[in-house]
Amino acid sequence: MTTEPITAHAFGTVWTEQAARYELGRSARYEHARSIHRRVKLERAVYGAATLGITITPQSETLWQSHLAAATAAAGSLAWLWRKGQGRARLARLHQDLQRTLPLSRRQPLTSPTCFNPGTPWWEIADAIGWGLTMTATAPVSRARQLPTPPAASTDAATQPKALQLAPTTYEEDRAYRWAAARATGTTRLTHVTRYQHGLPDFHGIVVAEAGEAVPDLNPTALAAVFDFPPGSVVLEPIPNSGPGRKHLIAAPTALARRAQADDDPMHRLWNAKVSHPKGAAPGMILADYRTEPNRIALRVTAPDDQLIQLNQKKIARAFDYKDTSLVMVETDGLGDGLISLYRTHPLLNVREATAADLTMAPDGTIALGQQPDGRIGRIPLYDPQMGAITDLFVGAPGAGKSVTLLHVIAAERISGIVSIVADAQDGMSLPEVDGRVFHFGKGIAATAATLAAAVDLGKYRESVSAENGWGSFEIGNPWPLVNVTLDELNRILSADATVPRPFRKWVTGLVGDTQSTGRKLGLGIRFAAQSIHLADLGDKDRIRANAKNGTVWLGRTNSSTTQHMARDGVLPPGVEIAPIPRYFGTGEGSAINAAFEGKEAQHGPITAGMANIINGGSLFTNRTWFARKENKTYPHLIDLMESHDIPWLTEQEVIVFGVSYQRWLAFAEALLAGEGEEGIQEAVDAHQGVVKEQSAFLGDDEDDDQPSASSIKDRILDVLANGPMALKDVRKRLADEFAAGSVNNAMGELHNIDGLVTVVSRGVYQLTQ
Repeated sequence: MTTEPITAHAFGTVWTEQAARYELGRSARYEHARSIHRRVKLERAVYGAATLGITITPQSETLWQSHLAAATAAAGSLAWLWRKGQGRARLARLHQDLQRTLPLSRRQPLTSPTCFNPGTPWWEIADAIGWGLTMTATAPVSRARQLPTPPAASTDAATQPKALQLAPTTYEEDRAYRWAAARATGTTRLTHVTRYQHGLPDFHGIVVAEAGEAVPDLNPTALAAVFDFPPGSVVLEPIPNSGPGRKHLIAAPTALARRAQADDDPMHRLWNAKVSHPKGAAPGMILADYRTEPNRIALRVTAPDDQLIQLNQKKIARAFDYKDTSLVMVETDGLGDGLISLYRTHPLLNVREATAADLTMAPDGTIALGQQPDGRIGRIPLYDPQMGAITDLFVGAPGAGKSVTLLHVIAAERISGIVSIVADAQDGMSLPEVDGRVFHFGKGIAATAATLAAAVDLGKYRESVSAENGWGSFEIGNPWPLVNVTLDELNRILSADATVPRPFRKWVTGLVGDTQSTGRKLGLGIRFAAQSIHLADLGDKDRIRANAKNGTVWLGRTNSSTTQHMARDGVLPPGVEIAPIPRYFGTGEGSAINAAFEGKEAQHGPITAGMANIINGGSLFTNRTWFARKENKTYPHLIDLMESHDIPWLTEQEVIVFGVSYQRWLAFAEALLAGEGEEGIQEAVDAHQGVVKEQSAFLGDDEDDDQPSASSIKDRILDVLANGPMALKDVRKRLADEFAAGSVNNAMGELHNIDGLVTVVSRGVYQLTQ
């Protein structure tokens, strides 16, 4: 049972302003609804017993004493009323006393005639029952306890009362009562009162005027006086799409106090003057809170409700007079929240070595790759349990720590039972530690392309088996292991200045696009690593960008143009601009300028290898990869971590598929790199049927129009299926002269899973969706 506010209107009366003040003056007693209900039930039970008694008693000639008692009670109640009504103060409460005596005063006039009227007339019984029903329904004694006391009537129109609430039992009711009791508010009412936070006095509500009237414009002092709040803490605002008869009231004394406190706080003054100012480093951004640590000041920043978070690292560093931007770190969620960390000295100068526990994949698919500036562990995913296999981008200039970071990731894959297929276009020099310690390691440009082509064939094998069995998703170990393909130094093949034939680059670009089509649902992830990557160089920019948002973008020290490419390609979160990581710790631009001005050599600290801005799931954070000690040009600790677990392998059938495919494509790639024609290429692949035909889409002339578009393949598939259901292998045969088999498979998969234009009739058989 709930406690409900009891209003004067519930009893058919009006509690006026003067009465309210009288009641407050005598400390009105508030009762819980449960107590009121119990008292009403008891009163009604008494009326029921009395009704039975006054129905039976008049019929007995010997019980004349009951009539005498009734007459005495009636006379006593009149005498009690006379005494209560003496004096002007008690006269104001006479209407309550009258209601308390109503049961007796109402019953006596009806009972008296029965003393002189012999017999049992019908009206005696009907009268008794009617009295009982009336008293039971109204419960006058209980209701009299809640009746307000009206004051003496006033003839002054200016002092005519307005309706108020009785006995406010909650904070919200008290706010509405105070509004109604104030003279300045006129006849308006405060409704829909809602507190912003329990325990704080701040609230908002709707002020409603009488029909045909407008809510008055009260000055800040008058508004604050209604609730006894500080001036300026209560405002009335128009409601959009509403007339002047309704306004929004906001009372925020706590917020006002905080703003006043913030104005006195040096950090808030600095933020307002140099950061959130319209011409500041982050216009409009709000400093919600901050805290200081021995080596850091952490600033919690929020954006206004109608804006996205906008934090520019260089501008913020300039606002706080920092010469070294690496000591200013920015994190955002891409929406409305952000964190700025200002450091005295760089917190990532020293990090520890990785452990096997760090590199063991957690249930959420992530590993601990390093340490963040605030001491938290930096985690990246190897796999997304919800989305499937992922696409990663690792970008870093020489010396940025990209190769060491990749070694940690590959070691984590071996420890976590993930099959690592690795290729290094720099003849294996970037990742020599993985040679013989992963399932496959391709060394050189041709081997890198052949590795990618064999991985595509592995995906096609899994796709065909999945289609035959009606599988629509991937589950690790059922029946295949998770596979991640790592391609390092890919810029040697795909960059604009790469010294490879144009047909070779187009072929590899097409293979990259193939891995993006179906790899996610087949447990086949891919990781691109290069000194610089422009998504346009990877072919299907839109799909790679979309897939990379589920994986990781590791952005180490690069040149500014690479960072700009990332921003234009939509990889960076909106509104975030990243300053390139410097080569050394403690080398702000100011120190270089000072050294140049003084004609001295600029001083610098240790190298920033392993430092990176990591973008994952739309969020950005700074991380430094675990320390790796180098001995004899290798990293023995990472080698020990890899050799602490067995090398994960593909299934027996997949080993054959990948091995045969790799050897075939390696010969193809070497011949293509050598500039061989179609005849020479075909001889090089040892007469494997259909190889050149299947790759003709990638070997055409330099015009991009030679590649068939995905839409044209889909249109031809729909034309073929217009004749009725058909097996996928038969569709491939029908279109063999026009498109590669893999392209047909991918297009059919998109028609079914994405477009919904075809359905599966049975294993490997498709038809048009009706």
